[in-house]
Amino acid sequence: MSNVALLFYTGKDCCLCDDAQAILDHVAPEVGYTKLDVRSSTELYHLYGARIPVLKRQDTEQELGWPFGEQQLREFLS
Repeated sequence: MSNVALLFYTGKDCCLCDDAQAILDHVAPEVGYTKLDVRSSTELYHLYGARIPVLKRQDTEQELGWPFGEQQLREFLS
């Protein structure tokens, strides 16, 4: 799991994003991720604005959208 790098699509004042980050930090604190505010670009906003929070694996391009729990995240990262 530690070799996985993630993009974490999020937004300002997003309580669901805060919940997703708490699960991620609890389940896989060793996993590196880059937070990207979907409002930082028109393209990101159109792709993810209605779906945040979304985690995207950089190695496989797979995405995990909200809602997800600890078990779903573990499976996504394995």
